[in-house]
Amino acid sequence: MSEISATEVDCLVVGGGPAGLTAGIYLARFHRRCLIVDAGASRASYIPTSHNYPGFPPGISGPELLSRLRTQVLEYGARIETGTVERLGRKGDAFEAHIDGRAITARSVILATGIEDILPEMPDIDRAITSGIVRLCAICDGYEVNGDDIAVYGEAENAINHAVFLRTFTDRVTVIVHGEPDACDDALAKAERYGIRLISDRVSRICLSEDDRIQVTTVEGKQCLFDIIYPNLGNTCRAALVKDLDAEQDEDGALIVDGHQQTSVDGLYAVGDVVAGLKQISVAIGQAAQAATAVHNRLENNPWRRVE
Repeated sequence: MSEISATEVDCLVVGGGPAGLTAGIYLARFHRRCLIVDAGASRASYIPTSHNYPGFPPGISGPELLSRLRTQVLEYGARIETGTVERLGRKGDAFEAHIDGRAITARSVILATGIEDILPEMPDIDRAITSGIVRLCAICDGYEVNGDDIAVYGEAENAINHAVFLRTFTDRVTVIVHGEPDACDDALAKAERYGIRLISDRVSRICLSEDDRIQVTTVEGKQCLFDIIYPNLGNTCRAALVKDLDAEQDEDGALIVDGHQQTSVDGLYAVGDVVAGLKQISVAIGQAAQAATAVHNRLENNPWRRVE
């Protein structure tokens, strides 16, 4: 792979989570000039131990997985910069990205910027997440619940549906309603059918108890303790960079892509949680492989030459 220019690359990858780093691994192995810009906001960094990522039977923490991926991509010659892409626009047939006050040109771009979870106001919430007390993905870690006393906090109908999924793993599930207590008859019937308790009183405080459980206090002063809480308040896609490019987005703000992960903007690809679909690391890295290969194939051939 040729020396990476400070101002021009074959592909700019925005985001240094599993999807962005995997894209970088593929591009570097294709001998493409690849720059990964990482703002340090990957959701994977919060994972205490993932037991559903293939190939790690004892489990692997999010920070350890990210560290291994970084090591791998650097060994193949990609470059990683810590920073923020502030603006992204067109420059002829290429893209111009402004990174912490400087501009670079990229012939293609892969967005792996992910989502940002909407979290309840709670002291020490970062520690609670990394300790597995506040959890963000029942698909990822529901199996580890093992009969614990679980709360789901969110809008009534969505929270009930989430709670029904968690009944796969425990018979102690409570929905704590955020906002209006209304739910359709079908959702209420589901809650009754699966023995899901509903708390409709407005919440005044969520915090960690002295023994590191979740303590929920209502405005009426009622207190409840739970082993784990799953906030179900939604999320926002980190897709603000496309505002000057008019890339198509769905009603939730997720980028719309084709079978090769290309957006409606030629040369702009998106992978991972910033596109619609199952929010799983294994899905994101598969999308990254698709996008990186498509980027390589769209560029001119780069035949290897022996250096005498």
